[in-house]
Amino acid sequence: MCTRYISPDQASIEREWHIGRANSDPWLTKVFAQELYPRQQGPFVRRSREDAGYSLELVAGRWGLIPPFSTTPEVKFATYNARSEEMAGKASFRDAWARGQRCIVPATVFYEPNWETGKNVWWQFKRTDGLPWGLAGLWNRWVDRQTGEVHESYTMLTLGANSHPLMSRMHKPERDPATREPLPLALQDKRSVIPIEQGDAHQWLAGTVAQAQALLKLPQADLFDAEPEQKDGLF
Repeated sequence: MCTRYISPDQASIEREWHIGRANSDPWLTKVFAQELYPRQQGPFVRRSREDAGYSLELVAGRWGLIPPFSTTPEVKFATYNARSEEMAGKASFRDAWARGQRCIVPATVFYEPNWETGKNVWWQFKRTDGLPWGLAGLWNRWVDRQTGEVHESYTMLTLGANSHPLMSRMHKPERDPATREPLPLALQDKRSVIPIEQGDAHQWLAGTVAQAQALLKLPQADLFDAEPEQKDGLF
């Protein structure tokens, strides 16, 4: 799962995903190029809602999807990550998935905890090619029935990563409740975000459910430039 990332600046997102400035939310200047946490406002890319053809728009929304059934935009339970293996049946995400409300979450870097030393050491993940990540997500547009106020929101999709040579090393290991020893890797619950490559963006955003499902796969390890987080030039 992911609970921290840094968004690129607006110009970088527009350039990478070929989005015109007219298709960018004017409020976005407040949420770019900063470290983001769940329930904060962040930018995401989706197929334009106003274009009957195909174009993309850049939107600001809450990181933590507001489900259609919610009575308030302040959702108390965690919806910032969605398990891709379960989203079609989960009440919070199934409508967005079924309706093709897929999005791309741009990130220059994301962070994951590593417990191999016995304590949490945050690792940072960039791309080896220097480009921004485009992480698979879902979005929803929730409207307050009392005020008519519109709230955009999104979630990042994750995939089981016990078999991944890098992502299987992240997160605190689950332990046997009787012995307190770490469970075998096959019984752990390691997760990874899901990058959508630029050449697959159209299929992800505008394809059928089956076409989008085909893109839900773990990234190659050599795509990652990963190391312990550096702060003030130090590890």
